[in-house]
Amino acid sequence: MQKLLGHDGPLVSAMGLGCMGMSDFYGSADEAESVATIHEALERGVTFLDTADMYGPFTNEELVSRAIAGRRDRVFLATKFGVVRGEDPRARRADSSPAYAKRACEASLRRLNVDHIDLYYLHRRNPDVPIEDTVGALSRLVCEGKVRHIGLSEVSADTLRRAHATAPIAALQSEYSLWTRGLDREILPAARALGVALVAYSPLGRGLLTGALNSVGALAADDIRRDQPRFQGDNLAANLRLVHLLRALATGVGCTPAQLAIAWMLAQPDTVIPLPGMRRRAHLAENLGALTLRLSPEQLEAIGETIPEASGARAPDLSRLEQ
Repeated sequence: MQKLLGHDGPLVSAMGLGCMGMSDFYGSADEAESVATIHEALERGVTFLDTADMYGPFTNEELVSRAIAGRRDRVFLATKFGVVRGEDPRARRADSSPAYAKRACEASLRRLNVDHIDLYYLHRRNPDVPIEDTVGALSRLVCEGKVRHIGLSEVSADTLRRAHATAPIAALQSEYSLWTRGLDREILPAARALGVALVAYSPLGRGLLTGALNSVGALAADDIRRDQPRFQGDNLAANLRLVHLLRALATGVGCTPAQLAIAWMLAQPDTVIPLPGMRRRAHLAENLGALTLRLSPEQLEAIGETIPEASGARAPDLSRLEQ
């Protein structure tokens, strides 16, 4: 199953593989299992791989490089620049300057050991840098053959329109899921009008929508979800009640909660490409089941009406710089 990325393509797998958690943010990593998961994904048609220079930092791109060695022609490879991490793991700043875009791209090409990046995103924007300047720099990278397609992440509808007027934007990557639907109001309509695909990260609510997580006590001490509002106190209790409703809906359909959440996204009329983070082959196998799940209009309506917006703000990050 494939979907079109932007007005003029290319065709990519209808579900991507988010590689971030293989190296960072969600506790200890298992590189052998991560590489095996990437290999299995490619064998089963999930060829859209997503990484970023800030994951690790840098180590996730290196892991992906090792995993795709000898398989580059089968991969649609996306990476990102623009978030600069300091010595303190929590310290971050956004750099979307043209000069940094060029340096970051060249560094990612070296770490990934490839001659081009299929989709290169601005990860987070510094609002002091005109988006036209950043996209102009990315357009020059396209002309040089280092980048095939340009993407943005977590920008407003106005910024998306300004960027697209400068050079074609193939994809917008932002958080979107069954219970994170703020994009429906302004950003998705703008993307639809421009022919920009939405690559949706955290389509499973950072794991909550799988139904497998009941408390933060099971998370590693350094797991970033411990500090996120949706995983705390009354918010978590309210969100787990929504997961219970989702589980009941999934039982009625004959699938898992994760499969139902992904299938709901795949059925949206816009070009929405879910990007679940998958560190293990078992998670990949489960999520692949969503690709063959067909939901009726009545089922889609029932799912959308039953599961409202999650309680608590979504994870705090540099998207707050984008106003």
